[in-house]
Amino acid sequence: MNRSKWNTLLAALFIASLTLLVILHPEAALDASKQGLKMWWEIVFPSLLPFFILSELLIAFGIVQFIGIILEPFMRPIFRVPGVGGFVFAMGMASGFPSGAKLTARLRQENQLSAIEAERLVSFTNCSNPLFIFGAVAVGFFHNQALGLLLAAAHYLGNVMVGLVMRFHGRSKEKNIRKDKKTSFPSILSAFNALHKTRLENKQPLGKMLGNAVLSSVQSLLMIGGFIIAFSVFNRILSVVQLTDFLSGAINVFLTMAGFPESYGKPLISGLFEITLGSQLISKETGPALLFQAAVLTSFILAFSGFSVQAQVASILAETDIRFKPFFIARIMQGFFAAIAAALLFKPLYLHFQSSKETSVQPAFLFQNSGRWFTEIWQHLSSAGPLITIGSLLVYIILYSLKSRTISKKPY
Repeated sequence: MNRSKWNTLLAALFIASLTLLVILHPEAALDASKQGLKMWWEIVFPSLLPFFILSELLIAFGIVQFIGIILEPFMRPIFRVPGVGGFVFAMGMASGFPSGAKLTARLRQENQLSAIEAERLVSFTNCSNPLFIFGAVAVGFFHNQALGLLLAAAHYLGNVMVGLVMRFHGRSKEKNIRKDKKTSFPSILSAFNALHKTRLENKQPLGKMLGNAVLSSVQSLLMIGGFIIAFSVFNRILSVVQLTDFLSGAINVFLTMAGFPESYGKPLISGLFEITLGSQLISKETGPALLFQAAVLTSFILAFSGFSVQAQVASILAETDIRFKPFFIARIMQGFFAAIAAALLFKPLYLHFQSSKETSVQPAFLFQNSGRWFTEIWQHLSSAGPLITIGSLLVYIILYSLKSRTISKKPY
């Protein structure tokens, strides 16, 4: 058989085996589905929906075009992407996975990026938001506010390092298409003219644009929720059949060689599939003496972002001509970049901060307040999340039914 038939056979065997395991272990699958649904229901949907809707409106109104022209002299020389990449990077940091991929795909569909530029951009705009790093991981799992600063710095530094490396991606292909544009500082007037032109070209009324933004955003979040539940079940099934223990036994050899305890093998395997579970399991295996190793491994897991997030990104990129392979390679690079950064920054950002916290009142006061703010925001989001999700889904159903009715009334 050729390679294509082997791939088909392996994929069919994998799906059939997973289905059989779910049938044989229904209680574990149901419990994992509930946990995945709870995470999407309470946290993911309400936290991402506003950013998704606002991003769609910013693109439709031409504001992204305005930002792109202003940031062109900075983004083009450093990362070899258009200025709109700065908007994608900022929104990706603010809202978290997989906003960077969604916005990159959207801009590619608008022809504001070439395929090569989109592959560069999506590789370093995939990041976790500060609320998750500080509120969930540092405070919620490790009960250590100071650790959040180290994890965030290593995480976003890893993003920048990946962007600097990926600027060389596709350079030979791009030379055949066009030469590098000479960057010059644009005027505010030229940026505003581009914004005005984009708004005039989009002849949809405000209500129509808002409705389309809500429909597109909710559809994307429904897809994301499906992936979260599916990978939650898959991860639990691997644990039930003890395949996770088998894989962790093999990876423990490399962990001990690198100076990590053997107890981190299973959390690492779980984190490769889902970052929340992996980070939580590492925190349970960590004491004060292992905090350095925990910070390094957690930084790797957060940067790699897990197969669950990567599957979400692959689904989003499949709607365009952006290839997934460069994105996957970038995740491996960012994992190692973030882990190295956490190791190098552990002393100046964590140990020195802890010592200054004991000798100086002001920094401790400020950081305690900031940690409390992140915790309170996370708790409020968890409690109000279901109401936001229900309300948004009701609005989505109403808008979708109105759109379907309008389409059915059109003459053919």
